[in-house]
Order: sequence, then structure tokens, then C-alpha cells
Amino acid sequence: MNSSAKASPWWTPSVHADRRPFLIGRNAIQAALRGFFAREDFIEVDTAVLQVSPGNEAHLHAFATEALTTDGQKAPFYLHTSPEFACKKLLAAGEERISCFAHVYRNRERGPLHHPEFTMLEWYRAGESYESLMMDCVRILALATETVKTGKLAYRGAESDPFAGPERICVAEAFERHAGIDLLASVAADGSTDRDHLAAELRRVGMRVADDDGWADLFSRVLVEKIEPHLGFGRITILDEYPISEAALARPSARDPRVAERFELYACGVELANGFGELTNAAEQRRRFEIEMAEKARIYGETYPIDEDFLAALSLMPEASGIALGFDRLVMLATGASRIDQVLWAPVAEYGR
Repeated sequence: MNSSAKASPWWTPSVHADRRPFLIGRNAIQAALRGFFAREDFIEVDTAVLQVSPGNEAHLHAFATEALTTDGQKAPFYLHTSPEFACKKLLAAGEERISCFAHVYRNRERGPLHHPEFTMLEWYRAGESYESLMMDCVRILALATETVKTGKLAYRGAESDPFAGPERICVAEAFERHAGIDLLASVAADGSTDRDHLAAELRRVGMRVADDDGWADLFSRVLVEKIEPHLGFGRITILDEYPISEAALARPSARDPRVAERFELYACGVELANGFGELTNAAEQRRRFEIEMAEKARIYGETYPIDEDFLAALSLMPEASGIALGFDRLVMLATGASRIDQVLWAPVAEYGR
């Protein structure tokens, strides 16, 4: 074949025939998970895609659009990157257990594990700890593989047994075990971070440090290069207690104020989910958003607005735990697909076509 020839489109019958078993598996897993949440007394909700803010994380990139009012005035909107803000408003309204399969949109993302439009499964438990989400994850991963009769999660030759007890490891322990770095030595009791101390640790273990790297950049480099390649092999891994500066929308841990009630779920080296003991302090949430948007402005030269309604809703929101799981990635690993587009019924057109 000519190396410059384009691959056949997804709607070509022969290509679709190859993808169809994965897609049928996707539908079966989604039906099984809906049954799981129904049995757990969850209400399935549906949230608006158009939002005044797509989220306020520095490295999150949204699709911008605009609405026209009835008198023709322009109003900026964004396609949501997560249904999180809307779901938490529903918790503030009085819902206690909610789940949501949401199409979400993220710019600058495309590859074997990334797609500009994908499905996020989120669920929230009011009045319950974030450890309850960990147990949900274990049951959901096992259910997904049972449904498609593979009995395992697999990706690029690696396997993970969802029926084996999960490994639970805190981020600081993972840094020590896999990188030889004392992470919390660079985090003060008030949560502030020491960039130079962490940079010295990276240099000591032979890792690259750039002059303009901030503490968060260094943290992410170690996580991606040294930690994630060891997570979720043989059994799933729960990476717990992120530093408070990486807490996003999670509350501080009662055990150690330097870390947050945040965990991520891994299988076969692939991140599948991100769970929180939810922060309900509006002033602290605003402070974090402003820090993130300042960093976004520094790196990318743009910012996103803050959803004032969301911050107002936090004053009514009960203590809760919540999690976002990449549904397409779960389907990939449960069915043995190698690329995310194999488990999407109608992928987004390739850029430039």
C-alpha cells in the first residue's frame, strides 16, 4: 500500500465489521452498568452540554461557541468537559445518589486513548465517603469483564485481573517506591510547595528539569514517567492521597492536611477514573480556580470564566463523594480494543479532512 494512502473511513463495511464486536460489547457494558446503578438506588440524570464555564483546570482545553439571545445579542458558551458542575448543583438541589453518562468535549486531545468527544460516566454519593467509590470501581470493572465474558482487562499486551484485590497506594509512597523521591518533603503543612526542593530531587535521580518548570510540572513529569508505568498490572491500582495543590475539587484529608481525598484508578497502566471526597468550601474552591486560571494564562495565554452559580451551589451542597470514569477506556480494556475509536459508534472526523 502507498504510505500516503488514507485509511478507509469507519463507515466502510469491512472496517465496521472489524469494529462491531467492540461496539456490541460497549452497549452490553453500558446496559449492565445502568442496571448496577439502578440496583444501588441511583437516579440517572442528564445535563446540558452548553455551560458558561467548561471547568477551571490549567491544562484542560475546551471547545468555545456562542449563543444568540432572542434579540440577537451574542453570549459566550463552552461545550462541557465534564458534567461535574451540573451534577453538584443537583446534589445541592437535594438529590443523594446520581449517575450520568455524558458526552464530553476536550480540545487538543486525540490518540489511542484520547478523543475530542467521548463518554464520561460520573456518579455521586451524598453523605458517603470516597472509599465507597473505590468499592464501586472494583465492582464495576468486574461487572464489565463479566458482561463481555473476557474476565480480564487488557491493553497492549498487559493484563489486569479485576477480581483480584486492588492495590491501594498513596502518591507519596508511589514516589518513594518507583522514583526514589520524598515528595511530601516539598509540601508544607499549609499545602504550599517548594519547587526548588522538588527540582533538586529530580536532578538527584537523573530526571530532566527545565528552568521554567513549576512544582506542578515536576510532579506531573515524575507521575507520567516513573509512576504510571507501574500501575494496574496484574491487578487494578488505586493511587490515593494526591498533594493538596493537585486536589482540583477534592477536600483536604483529615489524616494529613498536605494531601487531599483524591484517588485515581489504573488498569494496565491506563488511568480509568478520578474520584474525590468533594470540596464544599466555596471560598477555597474559588481560590483554587483562580490559581489554576493564572497558570493557564501563563502557559497558554487564555482563561475560562468561573461558574458563579456553581460556587453559590456549594453552600447548599451536602458532604459527598464523586467520581468521573472514562467509559470508552473501560470498554476498550474490557473488550481488548487497542484504540478508543474502535469503541465509538461514530468517531469525530479527523482534523483537516
